[in-house]
Amino acid sequence: MNIKLIKTESDYDQALVRLEKIFDAKLGSKEGDELEVLAFLIEKYELRFKKRPINLNDEKHFGIQNYTEV
Repeated sequence: MNIKLIKTESDYDQALVRLEKIFDAKLGSKEGDELEVLAFLIEKYELRFKKRPINLNDEKHFGIQNYTEV
């Protein structure tokens, strides 16, 4: 595990790549621990430096319009 603070956009991009690679790691394993720490650091970076973190429930992000079923 080689964890470091995310200070730049490049660090952020590298962290996202690593997160994707270890995403299915078992909790409590070495990679599972790395996953938890990395996710925490990514979240903190997004809250501090990104204007608005992506909200996966945000309909506008996915282009979903409000509609009613007939």
